[in-house]
Amino acid sequence: PSTNIQYALASKQFVSLKVFNSLGEEVETLVNEFQEAGVHSTLYNVNSTLPSGIYFYKLSAGEYNEVKKMLLLK
Repeated sequence: PSTNIQYALASKQFVSLKVFNSLGEEVETLVNEFQEAGVHSTLYNVNSTLPSGIYFYKLSAGEYNEVKKMLLLK
């Protein structure tokens, strides 16, 4: 399974995109770098050892922070 996470930046900023399990433990870091302004997308190929369940991803860019939920079904 995989998913595409898309986001837009108004200016060049440091971006962090991380995946967490339902206990709040970090599972994987997808992005951790400075990125230019514009639309970006990250393809997340799920690690085959992860069990089915609810996961969260956190997008941080400058002062902006957002957490969204995703469901992994195998």
